[in-house]
Amino acid sequence: MFSEILKVMIPGVLTFLIGIALTPFVASFLYKHKLWKRRSRAVETTDHPKDVINPAFKAIHNEKDELNTPRIGGVLIWGSVLLTVFIFWIVSQFIDLPQSEIFDFVSRGQTWLPLFTLLIGSLLGLSDDLLQIFGKGKIFAEGIDRNIRVFAVTLISLVGAWWFFIKLGITAVSIPLTNFSIELGWLFIPFFIIVVLGTFSSSVIDGIDGLAGGVMMIIYAGFALIAFSKGLHDIAALCSAIAGGLLAFLWFNIPPARFYMGDTGMLGLTITLAVISFLTDSVLLLPVIAFPLVATSLSSAIQIVSKRAFNKKIFKIAPLHHHFEAIGWARERITMRYWVITGVCVMVGVIISLL
Repeated sequence: MFSEILKVMIPGVLTFLIGIALTPFVASFLYKHKLWKRRSRAVETTDHPKDVINPAFKAIHNEKDELNTPRIGGVLIWGSVLLTVFIFWIVSQFIDLPQSEIFDFVSRGQTWLPLFTLLIGSLLGLSDDLLQIFGKGKIFAEGIDRNIRVFAVTLISLVGAWWFFIKLGITAVSIPLTNFSIELGWLFIPFFIIVVLGTFSSSVIDGIDGLAGGVMMIIYAGFALIAFSKGLHDIAALCSAIAGGLLAFLWFNIPPARFYMGDTGMLGLTITLAVISFLTDSVLLLPVIAFPLVATSLSSAIQIVSKRAFNKKIFKIAPLHHHFEAIGWARERITMRYWVITGVCVMVGVIISLL
């Protein structure tokens, strides 16, 4: 048991230390090459069309900071995680140390797929970020079109669904607090795709210093506990490593942020989160554990539907965290309360998974 605990905890600690060590080099590179957006989010909120200034958002938005603070800080997260994975794999394969093999958490049945989605999703997000930084013209300067991103995420989720259905033989999901499962058969594939797309839509939670990083770190720490309790130690180690990478990022992202996560962080993290919820057979607990993500995503959807159907806004600004800003909450208060609520939701979800 002690060696299993170490297997889960050490990757988190190592990823955190690697992230802290890499930050001066990453930050220097980002500032040297001025890798920040050329276009303000004041024209990009969900309740206003493109190229129209949203006065409510502009009133709470510090455009100077956004247009002078680098994006793509998310490379620090997934880069540190992948480096940790590589280090442990090298040690287990080529260095003869006592019990070194127990620290290798790369396995076909548990971590191949989440590592794939983390890498591919993050690279897709990186492409989007770089287009927003260097893109020329009306189309490319706005990054990858939303429909194209949804299509790309759908393709990634289709690969994941195929892996679960064909390679792992998983066709059912467990119902929390019962001994029953829902057998989906081939319907597991569209269900998987819908869950991944729904989780991907929650990436709109990014937008306030420290908000997304803290929320995602707590959620991944929760899934590390769930995976460990189910004996899925490789998944638990990976979740721990991701949480460690997020913690290193958060060290430099709390106000005032040294850099932003960008889509290269949130896109890979959200898709991978959905995959891990399936691997731990906790997908029906995902709305509980990740409730702040769900609420934020729903707020944007509700705002869009209300505007189109009734020409009326439900929130002053969508997504939800910007609504709180608009009614006068300080950014630090919003961030801390999101963290607290996330912590409570994770505890509830972990307890339910153990019952």
